[in-house]
Amino acid sequence: MLLRANLVLLAVLIACALALVTSQHRARKLYVELQKEQEAAQRFEVEWGQLQLEQSTWAMHARVEKIAANALGMRVPGPGRVQVVPPAPVEKARP
Repeated sequence: MLLRANLVLLAVLIACALALVTSQHRARKLYVELQKEQEAAQRFEVEWGQLQLEQSTWAMHARVEKIAANALGMRVPGPGRVQVVPPAPVEKARP
């Protein structure tokens, strides 16, 4: 009877040890994957900042004006050709 109880306890102990090793291995794999994803997120943030800087550079007023003048032959119209259009009046909503 005592031998049988010892064998059962040994089997439970081995099962618990295997479960512990398996869970630690899985936790380490997940931690490595988390680190990789955090590094990727950091790279994407850096790239996003670079793209925003590039976009602001490409959209600079002086650059757009230079391209419009040189490549498209556009120019600022004279004062006699400029017409200002006033905004339409806004009606108040009735309750």
